[in-house]
Amino acid sequence: MKTLSHLPLLLLTLALLSTGCTGKKERFIGETTKIAAAHTRNMLETAGAPTGKNSPRTMNKEGGLKTTGIRDWTSGFFPGSLWYLYELTGEAWWKEQAEIWTASQEPLKTYTGNHDIGFMMYCSYGNANRLDPHEEYKALLVESAHTLMTRYNDTLGVIKSWNGGSNWDRTVRWQYPVIIDNMMNLELLFYASKVTGDPQFYNAAVKHADNTLKNHIREDFTSYHVVDYDTLTGEAAGRHTAQGYSDNSTWARGQAWAVYGYTLMYRETKDSAYLKAAIKLADTFIRNLPEDLVPLWDFNVAEEGYTPGEKSYALTFREKLKDASAAAIVCSALFELGEYAPAKGYIDTGIRMLHSLASPAYLAPVGTNANFLIMHCVGSIPHKSEIDVPLVYADYYFLEALVRYNRLKI
Repeated sequence: MKTLSHLPLLLLTLALLSTGCTGKKERFIGETTKIAAAHTRNMLETAGAPTGKNSPRTMNKEGGLKTTGIRDWTSGFFPGSLWYLYELTGEAWWKEQAEIWTASQEPLKTYTGNHDIGFMMYCSYGNANRLDPHEEYKALLVESAHTLMTRYNDTLGVIKSWNGGSNWDRTVRWQYPVIIDNMMNLELLFYASKVTGDPQFYNAAVKHADNTLKNHIREDFTSYHVVDYDTLTGEAAGRHTAQGYSDNSTWARGQAWAVYGYTLMYRETKDSAYLKAAIKLADTFIRNLPEDLVPLWDFNVAEEGYTPGEKSYALTFREKLKDASAAAIVCSALFELGEYAPAKGYIDTGIRMLHSLASPAYLAPVGTNANFLIMHCVGSIPHKSEIDVPLVYADYYFLEALVRYNRLKI
């Protein structure tokens, strides 16, 4: 009975501790959202109204905003970021801006030039439909899924990423290149399957994921960037890189796409093989992280046994830069993976990664960084492009991670 007499005090103490943790979380989210909103208001003022040619992408050499057209693979991320700010703030003004920028993506519903229509349309219209459902949004997303299916080859069982290309030694011309990034476009197909009842979308997504698991993922659960398929035999004809250090290395953002992609595959199918893959891919990513949880742009930079192709800028650029965009993608994925994985710890790692990205080391002061949020990203060192600059997709996945953290009941 004496032990029971202390129970009310114990419960009160636990309640106060819980309140304290919740208070710290709310302050962190509130302060980070305030900074993100200030950056993005400045970005909107700098970019002006969407024209189809001024989608924010990165920072130019002079430190100003560098934009791109809507057919660039990154064009859906800025509208998506605006939707996340609406979700975080509840302010109607952000919804209005998100609607304006999302509407500028509408012509892409029939764009067949590459596989990136998933990024372009689902990050924009997908978030729009999630937060403010409309039949018009649904119809656009379904049409976009049909467009993506034009790049799917049922015999090969994969979606073609690019229309050509070659390895960095220029010894192999690609016939049917599929990149690991393509896993991110499958969410659009699952959506279309659910709202139409048409299994072709679902079946294509599953077949693509299965072949990617077979051909892109190594035995140690590192990943290749590019797999080129032989269109006659259906077999993987070659495994290469476009944006990684070398063909046999592990490009950090490619590994990040794989972690996120197989997490969403488990969400949509509940197939335990995908959960196993997501866990092993995530464990591999985490094992390669430094103390601040932001990876090198490639896990094998300048290591013995890894040699860039002779035409790759990575052959001469040997600085070991970090890529915060890869961290942002995985950070967001870990909040979801932690809900499914039997082992604990993924959400805790996601929280620590989010705090690292929100620290002064990576979250830019307002008025700097061309009004992007996250500093120190790498687009493609082999192409000598976007080296140690902000990238619009780093901001998108950082805000998505913040939204997912906000939803957690802790």
